[in-house]
Parts: sequence; C-alpha cells; structure tokens
Amino acid sequence: MNTKDLQSSSNSTLNLIKKGRFYFIYDAPQQWILEDKTKRGLEVREKSIDKEKNVPSDKGLIYDIDGKGHKVNIRWFYAKDKFSLIDVEKDAQIMEKKYIELREITCPSD
Repeated sequence: MNTKDLQSSSNSTLNLIKKGRFYFIYDAPQQWILEDKTKRGLEVREKSIDKEKNVPSDKGLIYDIDGKGHKVNIRWFYAKDKFSLIDVEKDAQIMEKKYIELREITCPSD
C-alpha cells in the first residue's frame, strides 16, 4: 500500500486499531502501519527503507531554525508475514517514550 492508497483507503481496508499520545497503528490487509502523529500533514517526499527498523517508510522534510531541511519518518509499513502487532507496538512505545522524554527536556514542569 502506498501513501496515496493510505490517504484514500476506506475504513474497510484500513482500520485504526491502537493509538497513543504520539502515534497511530492501522491494520491494512497486508501490513501494519505505524504513523507518527507529530508528522501528520507532512508531505511525503521520499519512500525508502528505514535502516533502524528495516521496513519501508514514508519520509517528509522539516526545516530547522537555520532553514536546513531534514528528512524525517512519517509512517512505517510492517509486512504482516514478517511482523506481529506486538512488534509494531514495541516500536510505537519506543517512539512514545522518546517524545515524552523530549517534552520533559524542552517543557519542564514547575
């Protein structure tokens, strides 16, 4: 399933099965899709294999304060014949923990 399919999928082919503060997990016919909520709305600029997770991913481009562009993952596609939902949930929890730690560093509570 490509990004165009993801955006045009009906609820019958792509179902939201789990969500966290910073992610969504969808159930598609052939794969699990992990989407980073913080990157919603970001235009897909590239499709590649995520070297860390070893799965296909959609990447977008964000810019830092100096105007330098950085490629970032928007969503990952886990083939159901190679990965279980538990595998995807583990990666989602790692992402969740990373964003919570980042928020605590950048926005400490008083």
